[in-house]
This record gives sequence, structure tokens and C-alpha cells, in this order.
Amino acid sequence: MRSLTERMAQLKILPVITLDQAEDILPLGRLLHDSGLPAAEITFRSAAAAEAIRLLRRAHPAMLIGAGTVLNREQVQAAKQAGADFVVAPGFNPTTARACRERDMPLIPGVNNPSTIEAALEMGLTTLKFFPAEASGGVNMLRALQGPFGRLDFLPTGGINAGNIRDYLALPGVIACGGSWMVDKALVNAGNWEEIGRLTREAVALVR
Repeated sequence: MRSLTERMAQLKILPVITLDQAEDILPLGRLLHDSGLPAAEITFRSAAAAEAIRLLRRAHPAMLIGAGTVLNREQVQAAKQAGADFVVAPGFNPTTARACRERDMPLIPGVNNPSTIEAALEMGLTTLKFFPAEASGGVNMLRALQGPFGRLDFLPTGGINAGNIRDYLALPGVIACGGSWMVDKALVNAGNWEEIGRLTREAVALVR
């Protein structure tokens, strides 16, 4: 997990991607790679997720690829078989955590209160997704949660954009932020690769 968090900390942004068509990941992945952001969290909010992960892994073997919105054992297995480097969940589910442990798959579970943080720590998980970040109280809430629990790594996600990402990254313990504003689903479906490239380059420049 340490090498994973180090890679995230170098990039500072994890693009969160939901696709209707798996093949859209090929031009999108190339844009991310060429724009200096060789990472993607491909969410299981659509049936295209596993195939998109497979295609991206084949096209960019060294890219950092996560499977997002993973809710159960079956999706953990699908993510593993597709070639994901890690799994991200919207909440903390002990069954999902055990499935990841059994498959030696790093898990970043979602938390937004002390109870879910304690449950994750009980399973030995110390890299956590603060989700939904803005709706849960934003920077002030995350700062308050960090106080009692010592050194944890956080990946705030949900409502993150170009206007607030640096506020989150300024907090100690925030290794990176998940965001979809540069890979908006409407832009992907429209094939507006030029705008996606522009937004991605702007995002990279913002955090470097």
C-alpha cells in the first residue's frame, strides 16, 4: 500500500471516471497519460467498468488504475481479474474488505465519521477515502476527523473541483483528491477530447 500511496501523492489527483462505453477509455487514457496524469479510478457505476480497466491496462501497463464504487465480492474479483491496482469503495463494508484481503488487493474504503474510521482501522486500513467530501462538511470536517486518529492517509472525493482542491491538499495527511471535473461523463460521451485535455492540463498545473 505504501508504494500506492506514494504514487498517488506524486500525482495529487485521481481522475474518477464513469463510462457508458468501455472503448472510450482508450482515447481518454491516452489524454490523461499525455497530459501528465497517468492515473484513473474507473467506477463500477456502469457495466463497462471491468472491460474498460482491461483495455486501459493493456494500452498503458504502467498506469495507476483503480476500480471505484466497488460494493461486493464479485466486483472485487472482477477488478482483480481486469488488472486493477487497487479498489475504492464508497463506504466501509467488512465483506468487501475481507474479499480484498483474500485477493491481496489494496482497498481504500469510504469514511466520513469517527465510527467508520474506527471500523476501517480495526481491519488494518489506514488509507481512507473521505466521501462525500463536500457534502460531509468539507475541509473543516476532515480537519476535525484527523485530530483524534493520528497519522492516516486520506483521499477526499465528492464535490472536489478546481476551485477547492488546493484547500484539501493543504491538509496534512491528504495524499491526493479524487475528482471527475476534468473527465466529466458528458464530455466523454460527446467525444470532446480537446476540452478534456485542456481541463486535465489545467488540473495538473494547479496542483504542481
